[in-house]
Amino acid sequence: MGCTRLNTGILCLFMMLWCGNGIGVNWGTQASHPLPPDTVVRMLRENGIQKVKLFDADYSILKALGKTGIEVMVGIPNDMLASVGGSMKAAEKWVAKNVSEHISSNNVNIRYVAVGNEPFLETYNGSYLQITLPALNNIQSALIKAGIGSQVKVTVPLNADVYASSNGYPSGGDFRPDISDPMLKIVKFLNDVNSPFTVNIYPFISLYIDSNFPVEYAFFDGNASPLNDGGTSYYNMFDANLDTLTHALQKNGFGNLSIIVGEIGWPTDGDRNANIEYARRFNQGLMTHISGGKGTPLRPGPIDAYLFSLIDEDEKSIDPGNFERHWGIFYYDGQVKYPLNLGTTNSGALVPAKDVHYLGKKWCVMKPTARLDDPQVQPSVSYACGLADCTSLGYGTSCGNLDARGNISYAFNSYFQKNNQLEVACKFPNVSMITETDPTPAVGNCKFPIMIQPYYESAGCRFWCGQKPLALVSVLVIILLSIL
Repeated sequence: MGCTRLNTGILCLFMMLWCGNGIGVNWGTQASHPLPPDTVVRMLRENGIQKVKLFDADYSILKALGKTGIEVMVGIPNDMLASVGGSMKAAEKWVAKNVSEHISSNNVNIRYVAVGNEPFLETYNGSYLQITLPALNNIQSALIKAGIGSQVKVTVPLNADVYASSNGYPSGGDFRPDISDPMLKIVKFLNDVNSPFTVNIYPFISLYIDSNFPVEYAFFDGNASPLNDGGTSYYNMFDANLDTLTHALQKNGFGNLSIIVGEIGWPTDGDRNANIEYARRFNQGLMTHISGGKGTPLRPGPIDAYLFSLIDEDEKSIDPGNFERHWGIFYYDGQVKYPLNLGTTNSGALVPAKDVHYLGKKWCVMKPTARLDDPQVQPSVSYACGLADCTSLGYGTSCGNLDARGNISYAFNSYFQKNNQLEVACKFPNVSMITETDPTPAVGNCKFPIMIQPYYESAGCRFWCGQKPLALVSVLVIILLSIL
C-alpha cells in the first residue's frame, strides 16, 4: 500500500497528493474510551495514511508511531503558550521531551510542531494574541539548538476567521483588521523560517450558522452556481476560501508562502446537516478534488490537507454544537461509518480497526413499567446526558425519530456504557433496568452502542486510575442518590 511497491507505481504517478504530500488525518483523543495507540497506528498504516496531526504530544501515541515512517505534527495546546512563550528554558525543555527524544530514541518522523490551536479565534477575546509569536519564536530557537531545525518546522493552525473579504469575493481577501498587526508578524516569521501557514477550513460551519448558505456550494459536485470573481469562476466554497487566504498573503507580500489545510471535514451526527450522506459526499468530493492535483484557481498544484477527523470523540466540548463529537470517518471503536476512497488502498475502501475488545452485550434502558410522568425521569435523563453523550438525540440526528421512551433509554444507556456497564450506573431510581436485548431500532441509522473495553496505559492506568471498584461503586451510588 506504499508508493515503493511496483504494482502501485503507475497509480502513484497520477495521485500526486497521496504519493508526494500524502493524505493526512487529525487524531484527536478527547474520548472517554480511546482505542489503544497501537490499534490506531495499525489502522493508519492499513489505510495507507502517511500523515497524522496531533493536538498534543502524548507519549504513548508518539511511541506507537515510532519506526512507521508516518509524518507527525505534534501540538502545543493553547494553555501552554504562555509557558513556552515566556521562557526559553521551558521551550527547550518541551522540545527535548516531546520532539528530540522521540526522534532519537524511537525514530518518530516528527515534521512539524503546531504551536497552539486556532489561538486567534474571536471567541478567545484576544487571550493569545500577544503570546503566540513569542511561543513560535522560542520553539523555533529550541529546535535549532537541538539540531533539528531543518527537519522539524513550526506552524500555527489558524481558523479561517483570521481573514475575510472586503467585497465578498476571494480577490477582496485580507487579514481581519483587528488582528492584522499580530497576523502579519506571524506570517513574516513563518516566511523567514521557511515554515507553512496552516489554516482550518470548514464549509459545514458556514452551513450550520447561516440557514441561507447555498447548500450545493459546500460540496464539490459542480452543482452550485459559480461565483464569478473578475473572470475567475469558483464552483465550491473550499477553493474560494483558500484563494481568499492566498489573496490576503499576496497583498501583504507573502504570495509564495506554502499553505497547509490543517483541518477539513464533515460531521455525521448532531445536526440536521451533519449526516452520513453529506459527510460521504463532502469527503469523497474533497478526495477526488485534491487527488486531481489541480489545486485552486490561484494556487494550482497539489494541496496538502489533513482530514478532520480520524475517530469520533465523545468528550469534545459541544459549545460550538452537538456535531462536535461526530467528525470522525470512523466511529469511536474504529469501525467504518461510510464508503470512502482515500486513494491509498488497493481495495479503494477504508479498513476498520482490528482486534477491538467490547464490553458485554447488555444495555441500560427505561423499565417497561416506568411511567413517562414519573418525577424521577426528567432529573435522571438530565443527569445521564450531562455526564455522558446524548448528541445523537434531537431534530435531524441519527436517533431523532425515537419516541419518548426511546430517548430516555438512549440517555440511560449512554451513561451506563461510559461507566463500563457497572450495575450501579443503571440504578436510576425505579425507572431503569439492565437488558440483554439490543434496543437499537430495526430501521434507520440510530444505534445503542456497546462501549469498548477501557484501555490502560503501561505507564499507568487512564480509566478509574487509582480507584478500587468498590470505591467507584460508592461514588456512583452517592451521585445517583443526589438526583432523588
